[in-house]
Formats: sequence, C-alpha cells, structure tokens
Amino acid sequence: MLPKQTYLQMKKLVSILVPCYNEEASLPRLYEEVSRLMDEQTAYDWELFFINDGSRDRTIELINELYERDERVSFVDLARNFGKENAMLSGFDYVKGDCVVLMDADLQDPPSLIPEMLEYWEQGYQDVYARRRSRGKESWLRRTLSNAFYSILDHSTRYDVLRNVGDFRLLDRKCIDALKLLRENERYTKGLFCWIGYRKKEIMFDRGDRVAGQSNWGYRALFNLAIEGITSFTTAPLRIATIVGLIVAVWALCYMAWIILKVLVWGDPVAGYPTIMSVMLFIGAVQLICIGILGEYIGRIFNETKGRPTYLIQDYRERRKGKNSEI
Repeated sequence: MLPKQTYLQMKKLVSILVPCYNEEASLPRLYEEVSRLMDEQTAYDWELFFINDGSRDRTIELINELYERDERVSFVDLARNFGKENAMLSGFDYVKGDCVVLMDADLQDPPSLIPEMLEYWEQGYQDVYARRRSRGKESWLRRTLSNAFYSILDHSTRYDVLRNVGDFRLLDRKCIDALKLLRENERYTKGLFCWIGYRKKEIMFDRGDRVAGQSNWGYRALFNLAIEGITSFTTAPLRIATIVGLIVAVWALCYMAWIILKVLVWGDPVAGYPTIMSVMLFIGAVQLICIGILGEYIGRIFNETKGRPTYLIQDYRERRKGKNSEI
C-alpha cells in the first residue's frame, strides 16, 4: 500500500481514445498534435489509446511504430473490421484512464479543446461533449438529411437527443463503466451516451476538415447508422405501421361504402381494372413497408440471440509508463 503522502501526489490518468480505420495518412499529424498537448499538460498522466478496426492500409504498422517510440501509447488491434461502434466498445473495455477523451483520427475534432474539457471535468461534470457550431465542408444534402434524422429521433424517443454532437467528448470513469455494461451487438453509441445520463456539459466548436485521406462514412453507411439509431432507441416505427394500417383500413371501408352508394342511388357502374389495380398497389406498398419495419426489429432480435462476441482482438499492447510517473 502506498504511503498517504505518495498517494496524494499521484496524477490523474487521462486516456485519449482514437478509433482508426484506414487512417494511414492522418495518423502522423494526429500524433504530432496530441503529443504536443500531452507534453504541455504536465498536471496529468496520459495514455494515447488507438483502436485499429481492421484497417487495410499501413495504419497498424504506424501504430506499432508509435508504440515503440512513445511509452504512453497503447493499442488494440481487432481481428477484422467490426465497425466504429463496436471498436469504441473494445476501447472502453481496455482503456485505463480516470477519464477518457474520445476523438476521431482525422483531426476534425481539435485536440486544443481537451484542456477545456478537463477543466469542466475537474468541476464535477462527467460527460463533457462538443457541439458543432459549424460542420466544415459538408454538402447541403448531407446536412439536411442529418437534421431530418435527428428530428425523427427527437420526436420518437423518451431521451434527449443531442443535435450536431458527435463522438468527440470527455467521459468520466463512471460513464465508461456504465457503457461497458451495455453489451448489445447492434450499437448506437451516440444514443447510449444520452441513455446513461450523468452530469453533462456542452462546449461549442467549429468542426474542421479532414487533414488527409477520405471519409469512410458515405451516404450508405450513414443511412445504415440512422436505421440502427432509430431501431435501437424507439419502437415508434412499429406504432406508425399500426397507425398507417388503421388509416388504410378506414379509408378502404369508406371507399367501399361510397362505391356501394353510387351503385344503389345513382346507378353508376363500378370502375374496373384501373381502380382495382390502383387500390391493390397502394395497399400492397403499405403492407410491404410495414413488413420491412417488422423485419428490421426481428433482424435485431436474431443478431442479439446468437450471443456472439461484439468484437475479437488480434493484438493488445498496454502502455509501458506507470500510472504515476513520479513513483
């Protein structure tokens, strides 16, 4: 057991958690800026924790080089690409810090905000998240679709949805331990950050552009993430399907009554093939949409009941510097 005086001298360990997928071009610049920050902030002990999510370029080779060069570096090398959401969970499982700063490798999340996050953490806030004041060079279509997604999620869930907030944030160890308890395979971590609660604090920043490389988040990937987010945190689509079914049923009854009335009162002949086809196609489309919504939820149940691990690890290297560098 450490003497009381020595224990009081121990520095708090801050971990910077960086998921990486094909980030060969941006890693050197990222390390340069984060290393400068860690050297300047001597009041804390530091861990720079990389997660290689099955990269196909030289990302893992560069991470290994950084590990050999800097004793503050740790990393997890996943067996394949499991997706950013599951990669972050692997980081939560292995990271050692008293608090964790989660950021992307492309430097769109500026490391210069970390000292401000640490100030709020010292004041007792447990989730200090960065809200984007501007979104950098982002197309109008992408911005519009993003806002539409958040509007849908905001109106369909009981939890507060943080708009224009990504993964860039500082999390206290209590938050990390809580997130480690949530082991679902179909993950939407941005929603989980809201679900766990704890004391939150917002800071604003202007999101920059990528320093190198290209984004791995195309429209298809973002669409899949939106589906994951909606089906993970609300059953509203199922209720909407039920409501639409009731509306169509009432409409069909009213239309049937109108046709009968026309035939009995005015003697109008019943419209033939075009009317029947239009009604059949409309009702068939509604049925297919409802079946598709049910399929999304059933698919999630299917994946969860398999009980497969969320991720598999190829290699893990822990930082070689002790938690208290003064001992």
